[in-house]
Formats: sequence, C-alpha cells, structure tokens
Amino acid sequence: MNVLVLNCGSSSIRFQVIATDRDAIERDADRRIAWGRIERIGSQALLELQGDGLPAERSAEPLRDHGAALDRLLRWLVSREAGTGLGSLSDIHAVGHRVVHGGEKLTQSVVIDDRVVEQIEDCIELAPLHTPANLRGIRAARERFGPAVPQVAVFDTSFHARMPEESYLYALPYSLYVRHRIRRYGFHGTSHRYVAYRYRKLTGRTREQTHLITLHLGNGCSACAIRGGVSIDTSMGLTPLEGLVMGTRSGDLDPSVLEYLHHKEGMSLDELDTLLNKQSGLLGISGLTNDMRDLLEEESAHGDRRARLAIEIFCLRVKKYLGAYLARMNGADAIVFTGGIGENAAAIRGRITAEMDFLGIAIEPGRNAACVGGAEGDISAAGSRVKTWVIPTNEELLIARDTVRLVQPAAAAAMPAAPGR
Repeated sequence: MNVLVLNCGSSSIRFQVIATDRDAIERDADRRIAWGRIERIGSQALLELQGDGLPAERSAEPLRDHGAALDRLLRWLVSREAGTGLGSLSDIHAVGHRVVHGGEKLTQSVVIDDRVVEQIEDCIELAPLHTPANLRGIRAARERFGPAVPQVAVFDTSFHARMPEESYLYALPYSLYVRHRIRRYGFHGTSHRYVAYRYRKLTGRTREQTHLITLHLGNGCSACAIRGGVSIDTSMGLTPLEGLVMGTRSGDLDPSVLEYLHHKEGMSLDELDTLLNKQSGLLGISGLTNDMRDLLEEESAHGDRRARLAIEIFCLRVKKYLGAYLARMNGADAIVFTGGIGENAAAIRGRITAEMDFLGIAIEPGRNAACVGGAEGDISAAGSRVKTWVIPTNEELLIARDTVRLVQPAAAAAMPAAPGR
C-alpha cells in the first residue's frame, strides 16, 4: 500500500510517500517513491518536490494556507512529471501524520477520528507552537481524502509514555501535576524509537537486550536513556525547550533567570518565551547562526571566539547528559548519534566523546570521519566497552509502518512489532 506521510509545521509541509505492507516490513523492503517539502506557506511558498530516481523540482508560488499547499502537493504526486506511478488520489491508500504532543491520553499511534482530533486539540496548550499546525494538516487531509482513506496520528511523546514517575515528575507540589498534568513528556520519540529499532536490526539483539543512550542532535536536540527497549528518561520536558542546547533554544537554565530578566529588561512572558525558544541556543551564544555547519566553518576559517564558545557549550551539555544517563542505567551497551548534526558532524561527535575513556567510551577517528552523509556504522575504538554508533534516523518510515499496522489490523498478528514497541 502507498502511505502519504505528512509532517506539518506552522508554515511548512514535509512529506514522503512510502510503498510498504506487512511483507515489505518483514523484509525491510519498504520503498520511498516521493518526498520533499513546501515552506513559507502563507506567502510566496518555496517548493522542493522529488520523485524516486528523478532530480528535485524547485519552484516558488503563492500558497495561502496548508489546504492550498496540500492541494498543490497532491496535484504533483499524481502528475506524470512526478514519476511516482500514482494515477490518481485513489492510489494513496492511507495517510500518516506526525503529531508532536499526545499528552497522557494519546500514548500510542492511533487511527484518527473526530474523538482523536478533540483529544489532540486538548493538547494545544502543552505544545502551542506545534499542535495547531499538526491539526491544520490533519483537517486538510481529511477534507481532501474523505472517510474512505484511513489516517493515523503518530506522536512524538508516545515512546516516552512508559517512563517511571521518578523520571517524569518535577519537584513541584504534586497537586500541580494532579490538576494540570505538569510533567516531563519528552519529544523526538519517533526518532529515538526508530534508531533503537535499527540498532537491534544491525546487532541482532532483542528488545530486552537493548540498553542504549540515543542522541538526536539537530536544530532540536534531545537525549534518551533506553533500557530493555523502553525509554526510561529523556532530556526534553513539558515542552521541547528543556535539556540540551539547541539551534535557537536555550535548554536547561535556572528558572530565576526569567524573573531577573523581567525586572532588569522589563520583558513580558511572551518576550521571554520568544527569547528562550527563538533567540537562544547556538544562535544566541554565537550571535551568528543556529547552523552548526556554519559555526564549525567560522571556527576553522576565522577562529571566531563566540562560534567556538557555542560549539563547546553545546558539546559539554551533551557530555553531561551522557554521564547522567550512564549513571541512571548503570552503564549502557552503546551510544547512538542521529539527527542532522549527529549524523554528519564527525567533529562534534569527537568532541562530545573526548576524554570519556574512564567511562568506557572511545571512538576511532578514521571510522568517525568516514561515517557521514547518510552512512551508518560502529565508530568505536577497539576495546571500547561502550560502543558508539551513527544511525541515520527515519521517522517517516516509522510513521508509515505504524500506519500500516493500524489500518490492516487483521494482519497485525503476522507482522513484526512496530519499531520500539
């Protein structure tokens, strides 16, 4: 079956079309037949659309909202130029949606109906930057495909739903959790879940034998401690702001900084939220960019002090979480790097793992340098007790597989368990 996977942001749609079924999942023979993105929706949108084996098509055109953007995407998918082999929309058999927040009720992937939409709406206040965009994509797709085409929501938070209370509760009055569900939910769950699954495939381990620390490092960053294939701790919290230093997000800081800035700068709550989410992190420290590639270039070519400082703070924060999670789990079999930075920045991987040999972590520089550009592999030095892997994430594939699992329930018993489940 052909599954359209949609990841809708506030002004963007990222998509893939994946041909898969239970037999393809068993054999790891799923096939991506189209992919791309539409950005700057609401103005002169930028489109990058690509069919398998064909060059990318790039263009710009006005698209007023997500509905118009999805209409444009669907027209392209069934066109001869796309090379997808889809003759009409009836050749799309299901739609899978990435949804950032499922709260405490939506703890696993689910077929979307009106009740599920209402439950996602109830999570808007927990992820106000992401959930409304996710809902716009869901509504647009349901309008265009109708009830005959099943649609599935796959939640970033669901992989972390089995964390123990000591991991997800904050040291606030317990009554605040009871009344408002203030707790750590965790994010990037589809990524952490996928690379844990892929690690098992590469090493022949069972889920129960899978004890990992996974590091999703990109513009957004998070760490996850996985014991017995289950997330038992993660760095992001009530929102995606907590934890590691990110492209424009601060990560961990003393909460009293906010009160201090309010008095010193007269900043409102909205201004403080913008500061922490959009003006901090690598961008805020360097004053240059949130792109790690540019920072590494500035450091190398020009010796820029603040670029170097941003990189060092970024790596130190990851190193601290690594140490904490090794203590949390009494060791791990492997560390897995993923995400745009984790997969491609060998220099960052080297800095993070430097001087950790006491903890059994050492990488081989040659292997590390070679593992970029979509390559996957073990980059550990000989004799390293804790292995270090690079595994490119594939969240869209996981979403497509979850969709198949849910819309073909009669086949579920014959299928392998979904990755990370």
